Amino acid sequence: MNEVYLSDQNYNQLNFVQSPLQIGEYENCTFQNCNFEYVNFSQFKFTECEFTGCNLSMAKLAGTAFRDVIFKDCKMFGMHFDDCNEFGLSFSFDGCSLNNSVFYKTMIKRTLFKNCKLIEVDFAECNLSNSVFLNCDFSGATFEKTNLEKTDFRTSFNYIINPESNALKKAKFSLSEIHGLLRRFDIEIDKNS
Repeated sequence: MNEVYLSDQNYNQLNFVQSPLQIGEYENCTFQNCNFEYVNFSQFKFTECEFTGCNLSMAKLAGTAFRDVIFKDCKMFGMHFDDCNEFGLSFSFDGCSLNNSVFYKTMIKRTLFKNCKLIEVDFAECNLSNSVFLNCDFSGATFEKTNLEKTDFRTSFNYIINPESNALKKAKFSLSEIHGLLRRFDIEIDKNS
């Protein structure tokens, strides 16, 4: 099958489950309110594209290239970003639900996550240094051997991060959520004092 190269295209309210997107390279394209649930994005390349209000849940990402891609208000359950093409991997998330997604061993320094649900997300062995998490919910998220140096968690909540098994140098946290760093020590923290 021949791969396509498309740039500056706008896709609006399309169901790519019923009529799949052609495999290829998409540059500076926008996808609005499209359905990609369970779609196979293997070997696709997205450069400077924007996905807004899309459902990408369970999309297959084997060798998928995301370079400077923006995801806004997207449903992205169970996505395996650890399967993506590592070269130039960069994206940002705003208002997205990434529950049960996997970033295991990904190198995604300086990533912005804003107003995201990161419930049960696997960040083990991920490099998130210099990333910013603005108002994100980390309920049940996994951090193990994760590089969180200079990462900003100040407005986020529900995280449990073991300082002994993660790199936290110069990371920023709010006092109101500091108990998420101390939970493994099984100590009681009086939130009212």
